[in-house]
Formats: sequence, structure tokens, C-alpha cells
Amino acid sequence: MPLMSRSRSANAFPQLRPYQTQAVDNVIAHFRGSDDPAVVVLPTGSGKSLVIAELARRARGRVLVLAHVRELVEQNHAKYLAYGREADIFSAGLGRKESGRQVVFGSVQSVVNGLSDFATGDFTLLVIDECHRVSLTRDSKVEHHATVSGKGDRRTASTYEKVIARLREVRPNLKVLGLTATPYRLGEGFLYHRHYHGMVKGPEDAFFRDCVFEQPLRVMVRQGYLAEPRRIDGALAFYDFSRLTPQRNGQFAERDLDGVVRGNRATPQIIHDVIERARDREGVMIFAATVAHAEEVLGLLPPEDSALVTGATPGPERERLIAAFKARELKYLVNVAVLTTGFDAPHVDVIAILRPTESVGLYQQIVGRGLRLSPGKRDCLILDYAGNPWELYAPEIAQARPDGESEPVQVECPECGFANTFWGKRDGDFVIEHHGRRCQGLLFTRGQSPALSIRAQSHAQSERSNLAGESDAGAGSGAVESRHQCTFRFRFKVCEQCGGENDIAARACGHCGERLVDPDDKLRDALKLRHAKVLRVSGMQLEATTNGRGVPRLKVTYHDEDGETLNEWFGLETPAQQHVFARVFLRQHLRAPGSGWRPGSAEEAAAEAGRLRAPDFVIGRKSGRHWRVEEKLFDYVGRYRTADTAGAEG
Repeated sequence: MPLMSRSRSANAFPQLRPYQTQAVDNVIAHFRGSDDPAVVVLPTGSGKSLVIAELARRARGRVLVLAHVRELVEQNHAKYLAYGREADIFSAGLGRKESGRQVVFGSVQSVVNGLSDFATGDFTLLVIDECHRVSLTRDSKVEHHATVSGKGDRRTASTYEKVIARLREVRPNLKVLGLTATPYRLGEGFLYHRHYHGMVKGPEDAFFRDCVFEQPLRVMVRQGYLAEPRRIDGALAFYDFSRLTPQRNGQFAERDLDGVVRGNRATPQIIHDVIERARDREGVMIFAATVAHAEEVLGLLPPEDSALVTGATPGPERERLIAAFKARELKYLVNVAVLTTGFDAPHVDVIAILRPTESVGLYQQIVGRGLRLSPGKRDCLILDYAGNPWELYAPEIAQARPDGESEPVQVECPECGFANTFWGKRDGDFVIEHHGRRCQGLLFTRGQSPALSIRAQSHAQSERSNLAGESDAGAGSGAVESRHQCTFRFRFKVCEQCGGENDIAARACGHCGERLVDPDDKLRDALKLRHAKVLRVSGMQLEATTNGRGVPRLKVTYHDEDGETLNEWFGLETPAQQHVFARVFLRQHLRAPGSGWRPGSAEEAAAEAGRLRAPDFVIGRKSGRHWRVEEKLFDYVGRYRTADTAGAEG
């Protein structure tokens, strides 16, 4: 991306905060060394529009900035005009379709419907605001991906893909930058592959390759750039959505939500609680589950101070109600999934959540409506009456919290030393359990860590006064030659053909390509054998004892509900025996795999049995007069909940 010199007077432009400047510099450094699509992560209210404006100002080539709603198009355009520059708008909703200037701000649907106006545009940089809405794969088979997986919005995905394809016809090395506060998609996890702090976050086929800058919400709050969110869970009155099952697209069906909230006796109590807690507050946003639910909620609020906005609210009426709320003529604004992005009312200091949020991204978007600063605003109350499990300050963990006792824990990789962050539990400073699968560490074959590399490149480039002749493609002098994810797996599935370790959800071996045997097939095959025993494990017991010859041994006994048992025996008297025990037993049984715990005796192992987890199934084989444990199945998610049903046809 060719960039302008920074020799102009800084007083002529809006002043960026330090983290905004760092974000811009990191983007520039990345694109001088790579054509890989990149992401910048900034919390809601942190000023993404100003970062976009500064990047557009410094770009020598043409820039197209896309957003999914006209409010964001207008907002981003206004920030660029603050530099005293002119830019075009291509948005049917704003009544303008201009595409001739160096910088164009457009709504994605209008642009995709008018691609002929961009056929010869020669854009060098495409910026996608709220890029978490985009479902793209690295091979650009977007429509196929969205259709087969059932994930994401097919229309949104295909429109962005069409724009990218058209711009790349003219400029094959088009730079693509996404900005978001929530860099993950429902059911898919992180939308980028690598993080500039030296870790892997998303899948290998992610369209966005690198997150080049991230400003954590906790830091924004601590530095005084955002109001502090103060969460209060509804204790006396709340909705129970725990029995609802999401649809294939990961979202809850409206009829299921209505089944919980329609006529629920908790609703009057909840609204009374909201009113009481908001008595000394300025602006209250209430997120309802369905339209019928929202209408019921509105009927319980002070009519002169309240309004309702839904997807069916006509545009002019919606604008009138939102304007009245922003002017503080209304105190309560009820909505149903329409004000989660592109809505800016800094005085909001109460967020009431009366609906389940399917993802941490949606939860953060909702909470973010109340975190902007406003004169006299102390903090923002987050009133959750739906039991949402998401952790506001731990967005780096894309999964829902496994249970109420889990917290973010650091787990060091025994191979590369990377400090992973997983959901887990600790006893004091010791991690006793975690739910990590694979090390997130990013290994480098040459050069510095990515964070240092970006800073060094950015500093060196910013010292140059004339970049007019500099190419916008190719690797920079400080580019890292090779990066790959650490191969260590904390939990794994072993390929029976080659012995390679694979993710526990893998269907084919990533080493030899052979199909991995389905756990249900293993159970059925074992039950067909005459000398086989299958136990659905209900308990596991460790005992320090002696074998038939009086030699000290650790006895591991697996129990099922019917009183059947299978045993394993291990010696722990010598370093060699301890090594074997760690390799064949601890590697699978540790609740916190990779922790390095190795008991030095059978007594120590039995005393610390709480560190271990039991398998879901154990398969035994008759060997002479005794039974031998042949295989153990962990993390079972098949269709059979008991050993007996595994043998049934159907």
C-alpha cells in the first residue's frame, strides 16, 4: 500500500490516541511485507472510524471502505472529511452513488449491485468495517462454504466475495483489511489464523491471515477511554433458556424463544428491577428476545419515557425514535436485534439483556452499546436476566465457559514453552484442569517475534520522508520467512494406521490421510467379539497395592453402572516405569494435560487422583485368564450413552 509522507503539519488532522497510531503503523508495516489479508481488533467505542480515516489519508493508491449499514458508511465518511479531504459515497440508502475519487465509502449491497462502476477502479486497499459479519475462506469458495456448513449469512458472504473478486481482476495484490471489535464468528471461532503476539487463533484456511493489532477492552477501561462495565446477574427474577437448542446456523428459533418468554411471570419482576436500578441513570437499552416479548416489555415501562425499535419499524419512524432517545427525551429504548452495531448513544449507562446471546461476539456487541464515555457517566450497569455464560474480559476464548467455576488459565506448552490461555480451574496457583486441545504457539524459523518485527518495521518506515517510489507489493526487509503452529496437542485422537496425533474432532488423519475410525464403530465392533468387554465408565479408582508376587503396583479400576470392572496395573518404582506411565496413561488422563506432573510412586498417584479424568468408555479383551484394557474412549460425543445401546442396530 503506497503511503503519503507524514511531513504535513499534524495540527491539520484529528489527533489519534496512542493505540490508534500503533494500529495504523502496524497495518502499514504488515502490508509493506505481505499481501495477506489482515485484521485490526478494537473494542466498540475505541474509534475505528478514525483509524480508517488515517489509513485512507496516508494511502497513495485508491481506497474502498465497505460497511453493511448506511449509518457506518456515513460515520466513516464524516471522520475522513474531518481531515479536510473529499471522498465519494456509494450507498443507495444515502442517495449517492459516486465512485470517482481516490477514497470511496460504500455500503456493500450497493457496491455489489453496481460492480460495473468499479470495473477499472484500480483500488489498492479494501477496508471492511465490522468484518466479523463476513464469512470467507482462504480459497474464496464462499457460497459453497456457506451453503454446505450452514454457517453464516450466505448473502453477506457472497456479496463481499464478489467485490473482492472484481477488485482483484484489476489489482491481483489488493490489500484487504478488516476491522472489528469481535473477531470471531458463531460456530466458526476466530476469523483470522495468526496473532501478532505470536500465537495461532483461527483455522488454517481462514481468509484473514493475520491480526496485526488488538487493543484489549480491559486496557481501554483502565486507561479511561471507555466506561467500566459493571455486570449484575438477575438473581430473584430471570429467564431459563438452558433447555433451548440452537438451530444449524447456531441461532435460537424465535418460536423457541417465545416459548420461554411469552407470558412469563418473571417479566414484570424483571422490568420492575430494571426501573429501580436505573432510577438515577440516564439511558437504558433493553434487548428483548422476540418482537412479542419486546411489546410486552414496552407495556410495563413508563409510556412517556419509552419506545420500541424492531426490524419492522419504518425507517423514518426509527430515525425519529432514535433521535429522541439520543436527545434524552426518552429514557428507555427496547429493541430486538437491530441496535447491536452502528448505534452510538454515549449517554447509555444501563444495558438490560433479556435474551440469550448465542456467541461471545453478540454479547460484546450488546454490552459495547453502553461503554462510550459521556460527561458525568461513572460506569455502565450490565443487567443480565438470561444467564449468559460469556466472559466480557476474556474474548480470546471463543468457546462458552464450560461451567460457572471455570476461569481463564495459562497453560505452558511442554514443547515450545508458549503460554496458552484456556478455560480451566486452579487450586491456588496450580492449574488442576483445562479444556485446551492444541498449543496456540506460533513458531518462527527466522527473524524476530511478530510483535517486535512489526514495531521495528513500522519505526523504520515512518522515518522515510518520501515513499512515492516505494512498491506496495512484495516482502519487506524485516519479513518473517516462515511461521507455523506448534504441533503439540494436549488432547488428541491417535490414527491407527500411522500413529499420528489428530484433533479429537478430526475425521481423517492429518498425517497420512486415512479415515479415522468412528468411536461408535469401535464400540459396535467390540461388542460383536466373543472375548471383548465394553464398559460405560461411571467411576475410576486408583489404589497403591501389590501384585500377585508382592511387587508394589498402582492399580487402576474402571467401574460401570452394573458393577462390571476392568483393571490396569502400573509400576512406578523406577524412572523408566514413571516415563512409561506418563506416556501411556497420564498423557490421556490428566485433567490438565501438559502440566508436567509425574508421580514418583503409586502412593502419590493414588493421593492425587483428583488430577485425573476417567474415560467415557473402556474396551477390554480377554487374554488368557485375565482381561486386558485394549482401548479407552475420551471426549465421546457419539449417539450411544450406554454400553448396551452401542450394540443395538439403528
